Amino acid sequence: MIKRKLDDAHTLMKTAGYPVVFQVKGGHRALLGIGGNIGDVIRRFEHLLYYFKRSSMLSVIETAPILKNPPFGYKEQGDFYNSLILIETMLTPRALLRYVLRVEKVFGRKRLFKDGPRTLDIDILFYENVNMETKELILPHPEWMNRNSVLIPLLHMKGSMV
Repeated sequence: MIKRKLDDAHTLMKTAGYPVVFQVKGGHRALLGIGGNIGDVIRRFEHLLYYFKRSSMLSVIETAPILKNPPFGYKEQGDFYNSLILIETMLTPRALLRYVLRVEKVFGRKRLFKDGPRTLDIDILFYENVNMETKELILPHPEWMNRNSVLIPLLHMKGSMV
């Protein structure tokens, strides 16, 4: 693992799976934000990448470096690790949301309270150029441009959606 301290609060990390670029296969492009702060998050991210690569629901196009950064919202918890995964999928936005919520549960996610500690969080930040607002899903993600956990890894991606 290679670590680069960006400032007092942010550290950028590169592992075997983050960042990496894969072959494009076709489908709708979506940008997923991933995060966590419970347990061995970096190892969990590597397992998530392996899980996604074996999935018939999506194809991974690219990953960003992992960023270690302070929590927002509820601040009485450990630092988070965050990264981005650019995917292609034939799933609709709602079906993709159902899929990533199932994946979170597979990886031990329990929703105790808003912005609380978690093993794995997966957000759909963008889905093609889709704009939608439902009770379950808002696209693009309304807070993406206010979060260093998105902006800093995004700077290191080749195939951006923004």
